[in-house]
Amino acid sequence: MAALNRAWFALVTVFVAATINFFLFRVMPGNAVSALRCRSCTPQLRQALLERYGLDEPLPVQFVRYLAQLARGDLGISLATGKPVWQAIIGPLVNTLPMLVAGTLIALILGVVSGVVSAWRRGTVLDSASQWTGLACYAMPTQWIGLLVVFYVAAAVGLPAVGIQSATLDVLGEPSTWDLLVDRTQHLILPALTLGIGCYGQYAIVVRSAMLETLGEDYILTARAKGLRDWTIVRRHAFGNAMLPLVTIVALSAGSIVAGAIVVEDVFSYPGIGFAAVDAINKRDYPVLQGIFLLLTVAVVVANLVADLIYVRLDPRIAHGRLAAR
Repeated sequence: MAALNRAWFALVTVFVAATINFFLFRVMPGNAVSALRCRSCTPQLRQALLERYGLDEPLPVQFVRYLAQLARGDLGISLATGKPVWQAIIGPLVNTLPMLVAGTLIALILGVVSGVVSAWRRGTVLDSASQWTGLACYAMPTQWIGLLVVFYVAAAVGLPAVGIQSATLDVLGEPSTWDLLVDRTQHLILPALTLGIGCYGQYAIVVRSAMLETLGEDYILTARAKGLRDWTIVRRHAFGNAMLPLVTIVALSAGSIVAGAIVVEDVFSYPGIGFAAVDAINKRDYPVLQGIFLLLTVAVVVANLVADLIYVRLDPRIAHGRLAAR
């Protein structure tokens, strides 16, 4: 029953987001046809384009057709290219996903290590340095972090700081799969590092707080009374329970991670989903914008569902509590 309730709530959330998604772009001044193609066209051609894309119909009619298309898995037709929205989204999405995964992993590794060490060495210089570094990264705008990474890291190690692929690969001929993989990985490092640094501060703060709270539990005191070493206590007894709040924070911050990825793509001219969204905004390409934001909404909702399942896995007391409450 609990799983069905969570699934039902997720569907309602997606529906509400899709509704807001539809009306949000249509309350803006102007229309897609005037922004795209009809700055100098005749009124007859403008009317024909409006009818072609169904923009001349009342909003309720457009909304019902929009929901019917979503039910069939159809995101519509791009007003800018005349092609299905999926074709406009899938390429940038494939480019963005590796950066999101790599950036999140970097943030988790840095956050967990920093938070655990900080709690383990509470009150020391290492603890203070870790806290201040985490707070600084958490408060610093992503654009600044990206610029610092470009100025210092890129210059020091010689990694590419623009685009997703070197232009020389195409000039020299068709590259091999290995050469393409290496080149794209090199272009991925700096954006992923920027995204990871921007997100890790929040994770470090949460892990440190949860670890300190866990280290004060009775079973930790019992383990110390048995003569176990501090690092053994942290690794075997405290670490797992301290990770529970982190799972929640990672799920709740999925939206901000995606927003950070959009900013990172702008800094590094990375042709991902953020670039596609900005381009669609400039062209008032409503179907592409709706598809992008709906896709991001579904991703955040799924992330929260997965986090809920992981939370129950890490702490079986939650599942037992739900069963007892029935």
